[in-house]
Amino acid sequence: MTETTQKIALITGASRGLGAAMAEALAPEHHIVAVAKTVGALEELDDRIKAKGGSATLAPMDVTVEGAMAQLCRSVFDRWGGIDLWVHTAIHAAPLSPADHLAAKDLSKSVDINVTATATLIRMVAPLLNREGATAVFMDDLRAGQKFFGGYGATKAAQIALARSWQAETERTGPRVVIATPDPMPTAVRARFFPGEDRSVLAAPADVAERIVSAL
Repeated sequence: MTETTQKIALITGASRGLGAAMAEALAPEHHIVAVAKTVGALEELDDRIKAKGGSATLAPMDVTVEGAMAQLCRSVFDRWGGIDLWVHTAIHAAPLSPADHLAAKDLSKSVDINVTATATLIRMVAPLLNREGATAVFMDDLRAGQKFFGGYGATKAAQIALARSWQAETERTGPRVVIATPDPMPTAVRARFFPGEDRSVLAAPADVAERIVSAL
């Protein structure tokens, strides 16, 4: 398969959790462009993908740095001409807090990562989703409005509102926009929210990823 014809999947937030699981689930059919800040975790993901016969391009970048994302998207276009799939799992989980005690720095970081970076990426990635059947995938979370989830819930809801608007706008023209609702998983994000829960009863990220990929 040549670089110009192989399927390409861009995964933002690929270093761990569901993002890494999605990268591994997609690797048999796609070359993975894996974006995350944690270099070591990306290298471990690359090792797992290669062990299964797949291939990946690692992009150790911060999704909130607009210049870096612009450079990445330009590089992807120059090398492959476009992508088949974008999976956006990058998220910031602000500490649980009553709404009247939400720290300004936590809210600002949540807005930067969960809302502003998502809007910027939609604008930059949309031109790359130029292949037949091209799809963008976002992960919903139903905690908006629950007690102590003000910072996370509000910004996650805003992220999904952006995705739903894009979904409605592209229904006839493409790309296809899919909004999935993953089962609860033993991720680092969830551990911050529920540190004492029994993680053995939660769904494995690999199983959730397989279900999402199958639905696509």
